[in-house]
Amino acid sequence: MQFENDRIIADLMEQLIENGPDGMASAFTALMNLAMRIERERHVGAQAYERSPERSGYANGYKPKKIDTAAGTLSVQVPKSRGGETPFYPQALERGRRSSRAVMLAIAQMYIQGVSTRDVEKVMAEFGLEGLSSSQVSRAAALMDEELEAWRRRRLGAFPYLFLDARYEKARIDGIVRDAAILSAVGIGEDGKRSVLGVSVALSEAEVHWRSFLDSLVARGLRGVHFITSDDHAGLAAARKAVFPGAIWQRCQFHLARNAIHHAPSAATRKAIGRQLRAVWNASDRTTAEAELARIVKGYADSAPKLAAWLEQNVPEGLAVFSLPETHWRRMRTANPIERAIQQELKRRTRKIRVFPNQDALERLATAILVEIDEQWIASDRAYLTMNNPDE
Repeated sequence: MQFENDRIIADLMEQLIENGPDGMASAFTALMNLAMRIERERHVGAQAYERSPERSGYANGYKPKKIDTAAGTLSVQVPKSRGGETPFYPQALERGRRSSRAVMLAIAQMYIQGVSTRDVEKVMAEFGLEGLSSSQVSRAAALMDEELEAWRRRRLGAFPYLFLDARYEKARIDGIVRDAAILSAVGIGEDGKRSVLGVSVALSEAEVHWRSFLDSLVARGLRGVHFITSDDHAGLAAARKAVFPGAIWQRCQFHLARNAIHHAPSAATRKAIGRQLRAVWNASDRTTAEAELARIVKGYADSAPKLAAWLEQNVPEGLAVFSLPETHWRRMRTANPIERAIQQELKRRTRKIRVFPNQDALERLATAILVEIDEQWIASDRAYLTMNNPDE
């Protein structure tokens, strides 16, 4: 078998020498197929047709799959296996993609529990997991949970800026389908780079859940929090004040504007209020923003008094960002950095599952997604903010 592998590699080299870059796609396809086949042999503990006391499973054919690479879209043959302690899926294909493993486990748990929908069966077939047993899925989940828990418990440090946000997904809890909140925190470090600090799945955004989550961040070493951007959920607000009493709070301007539109009494007012608030957000300084807000409030005092009162009471909570260096205003005035980077990815990856089989499966996938995002930010040389601004 080693001779056969060496021959394939030699043929690939000859192909690249003969065709140059034009042969890259076909050469890479053959190399990927070889790497995945070797990985399956290691997984089952034996080569094809080999008798071995270390054997823990058997080859079970191949599954075609298209993958996008720098060399273009490739059609590869993904090896499948049967038997063994844990399900096989090539790391050569999904290296570092913990979220794919988490999706696979959630789907497998649904399948084993008898949730036999068309989508579940399709994904099971896609991953070649139709023959998995309950014990195999449980062992694979335990191994992944150990890896993710180590990330959730890692030590933190100083993060002057903090984003807090939540997203809801459906999960089966105690036999009942319920909405579960994914609480997440992103910090901006002293080097100006983003970092996912933590994630937790709770039954709601009640103060007790946010308080527990924020306390866990502090227990892991989070310190130096100066500025927090979030929405105004009552549970989050109470927990934030208790855990970070000295931090300045910026109410997300995006959510503020959306709430203001809901308080507008007519379609014409709803259309106008968004434009008017943009003039407040984009003011040259806080004094100018407050003057613009006062003008808007006065304009609605007679025609929409309830809207005027709401604006006067709530919009100032969105002006705290003016206390920061001007170069930080745009990126710290809303929670959109979390929503774009994290919430949209959560939405995309949970689309196939719809209802998670349990709370653990939801937390597993949410954590896996955030670990991957965090690793991308760590690997990047670009800072999110320039923290050594001379105006600070």
